[in-house]
Amino acid sequence: MTTSDELLGWMREFARQVTEHRDELTALDSAIGDADHGINMARGMGAVLEALDAAPPATVGAAFKQIGMTLVSKVGGASGPLYGTLFLRFGTAAGEVTELDPAGFAKAFRAGLEGVVARGRPEAGDKTMYDALAPALDALDEALAGGATLGDALRSASTAADAGRDATIPMLARKGRASYLGERSVGHQDPGATSSALLVAAAAATLG
Repeated sequence: MTTSDELLGWMREFARQVTEHRDELTALDSAIGDADHGINMARGMGAVLEALDAAPPATVGAAFKQIGMTLVSKVGGASGPLYGTLFLRFGTAAGEVTELDPAGFAKAFRAGLEGVVARGRPEAGDKTMYDALAPALDALDEALAGGATLGDALRSASTAADAGRDATIPMLARKGRASYLGERSVGHQDPGATSSALLVAAAAATLG
């Protein structure tokens, strides 16, 4: 079982990684977007940690709803609403519990991705965060179904997320600001897929 404290540790590690890679994420976004993804995500996750420290939520559901609402309110551009929706849906699916089993974690994460799809309508190959998250969650589900521990399954998921991130480089963007560039979006790694791969890497580093 994964406790709510461990899940919050995942968020702290994600915040650390986003801050560490802030300049890289912003550089990627400067090529095909508004040049603010790293700055926005680092600021947003900083606000998330401040909110969690000020009033630690009692349940997984309450924690991730708070995380989601903080990102929606603090982060500009597309990333705030998309990541905010991911964590809001994660929290709703997790429920008012203090721990999750591996299947419950995978189900909540899948619900988060479904929230991203509902909000942004991404599909595979659109050059978005979906291209990292969808293969990651498929790998997570497959590994858990095969009897893997959560830690091993998340390591498989992180490998899949990294591959999905890298696969965005030759893609033609079909969503968001990058889609305005047409053929000029080809050859650039998607910043949203990059931060999403960091989210899965943070889970692999802290859970299980």
